[in-house]
Amino acid sequence: MARVFIFGATGSLGRSVLRQSVESGHDVTVFVRDPSKLPYEVSTRIGVRRGDLLQSGADAIADLVRGHQVVLNCAGHVTDGEAFVDLVSRLVDGVERLQPLERPVCWFLAGAAVLDIGESGRRGVDLPRVKNIYWPHRANFERLQRSSLAWSLLCPGPMVDRAPVGLSTLRVTVDRLPVPVSRLSRLLPAPLLLPIFASKIPEMIIPYSDAAALMLAHLGAEGELVRRRVGVALPVGMKGRKSTWTATLK
Repeated sequence: MARVFIFGATGSLGRSVLRQSVESGHDVTVFVRDPSKLPYEVSTRIGVRRGDLLQSGADAIADLVRGHQVVLNCAGHVTDGEAFVDLVSRLVDGVERLQPLERPVCWFLAGAAVLDIGESGRRGVDLPRVKNIYWPHRANFERLQRSSLAWSLLCPGPMVDRAPVGLSTLRVTVDRLPVPVSRLSRLLPAPLLLPIFASKIPEMIIPYSDAAALMLAHLGAEGELVRRRVGVALPVGMKGRKSTWTATLK
């Protein structure tokens, strides 16, 4: 079992990560602005620190996570723009303040738009419309690349509050979309690649609980997911649905 520190434990993904962490027997501490939002059934079984990540300096963050083996960041949202980039940067700066042997393994959250699109040499964030909203994912990924941390960046499509599909059935990839894309995509201009990318998103709409399970299954400082972008998709033939994704492309 690991000593786990969770940021954003009261959000949609954070609640799943928190519940599964406790159920797995991990020693869990959370950092939240409002502890009353924590589920009562787990709040007495965890350590709770109160505060605002966006108001915390690097030294304070280092003190928070010191002594933990894993940091799981579920805080922030891409629509927060610069605030999301600032949040991730603060957290990375804080962990980097620790001595190398003290630093925990870190999981961060991005989205499918930061993954490579097959052999096209491009990503969703390179495409029109998509880049206008999802550019913070690119900025956060670049910040992680510049760091010396043992990080993994989870890059699903939109997530939904539905029953888990099951970790063993998911398609998981590193750095590329976890769904097939024609080799001809590399010949297409960005405006024509956009609908191909958009058509693949429903296969990557996964339940929060499955995203949490994937993170918690890989908590080591070594392995194929360390310092990689992690794509995840539903089993072949399955598609999810979330109207907010479609709305962003109109």
